[in-house]
Amino acid sequence: MATSAPDSLHVVADPARAARALSPIRRQALAALAQAPDSATGLAERLGTSRQLLNYHLRELEKAGFLELVEERRKGNCTERVMRAKARHWLIDPGALAGLADEPLPPADRFSATYLVALAARAIREVAGLIAKAAGSKKRLATLAIDADVRLARPADFPAFAEDLARAIGEVIARHTDDTTAGRRRFRIVAGAWPAKESKASTVEREET
Repeated sequence: MATSAPDSLHVVADPARAARALSPIRRQALAALAQAPDSATGLAERLGTSRQLLNYHLRELEKAGFLELVEERRKGNCTERVMRAKARHWLIDPGALAGLADEPLPPADRFSATYLVALAARAIREVAGLIAKAAGSKKRLATLAIDADVRLARPADFPAFAEDLARAIGEVIARHTDDTTAGRRRFRIVAGAWPAKESKASTVEREET
C-alpha cells in the first residue's frame, strides 16, 4: 500500500500506457484522485457517474501504473479499495507519438511557431529521460527554469526585443563556455516567447488606468 505522498509530475513515454489514460472519464478520475484518494463509490459521487463504470476504469488505470492502493477498508459485506493517483500531474512525452524525430526541425526561421514546439518537445523528451536516470542513481539533476513576462507597447517592438534577448543570451554563453577543461559538462539552453493570456488582475489594472 502507498505510504509516501504522490510525486509532483510523471512523464509517460509508452504510447500504449498513454492511450489508457486519454478517455475523458479516466482523465477526470485521475485529476480527482490527484486531489484526494477515494474509493470507486466515493469517486462516483464526486464525478456524478456509476460505481460499476468507475470500477472498470480504475482497474485499467491501476494496471497501467497511474493509480496505487492507499488502503482497503470494510464497508458492510464489501471491501472498498481506496486509490490515489501516483502523481499530481501527468505529461505525455511527445516521443511517444510515432514519427517524431530525435532532433527538432532545422532552424530555418527562429520566429517559427512550429520550430518552437519542436524545441519544447525535445526538452520534454530529454529532461524526462534525465529525471529517470537521476532517480535511479539518486543524484540531483542540475537544471534551470526561468518563467517571465515582458509587456511590449506595440507588436512592432517584438523583433527588437528578440534581437536584444538573443544578444544577451549569446554574451552570457560566450562568457561561460569552456572548450579546454577536461571533464567539462555540456548544457542545452532553449529560450522562447509566445503571446501570453491576460490574467484577470492585468485586465482590471488596464481598465482602471
